[in-house]
This record gives sequence, structure tokens and C-alpha cells, in this order.
Amino acid sequence: MALALLSLGSNIDPEANLRAAAADLRAAFPGARFSPVLRYRAVGFDGPDFLNAAAAVETALEPGPMHDFLHALEDAHGRRRDVPRYSSRTLDVDLVFLGARVCDAPRLPRPDVRHAFVLEPLAMLAPQFVDPLSGRTLAALWAEHADHARPAPVEPWAL
Repeated sequence: MALALLSLGSNIDPEANLRAAAADLRAAFPGARFSPVLRYRAVGFDGPDFLNAAAAVETALEPGPMHDFLHALEDAHGRRRDVPRYSSRTLDVDLVFLGARVCDAPRLPRPDVRHAFVLEPLAMLAPQFVDPLSGRTLAALWAEHADHARPAPVEPWAL
């Protein structure tokens, strides 16, 4: 079993879609834990704000099957793949870390960890987790991030 750290986001009916995704993750991975839900501006396009969170699950799945499971979860919640990459979406769930695994397909750790909307929720959920590339904890990476002084607003509801 390995600890998988996931990034979740939505800007189309985000509360309903994130709650449904959390329920599905709990059903598939008993003991799933979630960060607070945070609000961020859309990155790469003009659109509604995103609500983002992080999840931690224990899994025996290898990176490829875990990635496939998460794509199927997105698809089940109406994720469209026939639109530009930077556009509004019902659900985005990415595998950011799988224990200390480093691999190219799928790419782990996921490079998106450099974005505040990925790193901040992960650091809230698993501050002592060590990034296998830098050897630094998520808390330390967040403390050094340019947006650390401007934390995202926390939503008044939890997953």
C-alpha cells in the first residue's frame, strides 16, 4: 500500500461535483482524507473561480491503473476532453504523488505541484509528506511559494 496524494478541482457546479467525487473516493478508498476546500482564480483562461482541495488515500494500485481510475472518475462526473485544456470543467482529479514514486508515465510527482491551487491544499492535508524530487516537505515548499503570503479563501463547507 502507498499513500496517494490527489488534487481535486472544479468550476462548474463545484460544490456538487467535489462532494460527489469525495463520496466516490471514500467508497473506493475507505479512510480517504480531504483538505479544506479553497477558492482560486482560473489559471490560463478567463472563467469562473475554481474550488480546489486535496485528498489522501491508501492504495495498492500502480501509477498507470490509478491514473486510469481517476480519469474514469472524472468522466463519470461529466469531464469533457474535447475542449481546450485550459477551460472550465466539472471535475479535475490528478494523481500528484504516489508514495516516493518517480516515473514518466504518468508523470510523478506531477509538475502541477508548483501551482498554489495544488500545493496549498496538499500542504494543509499532508504537511510532513516529503516530495521525492526536492527532499523537502510540502509544508516547506508551501512556505517558500510566492503565494504563501496570500493564502486562498477557505470555503465554509468540507468534503
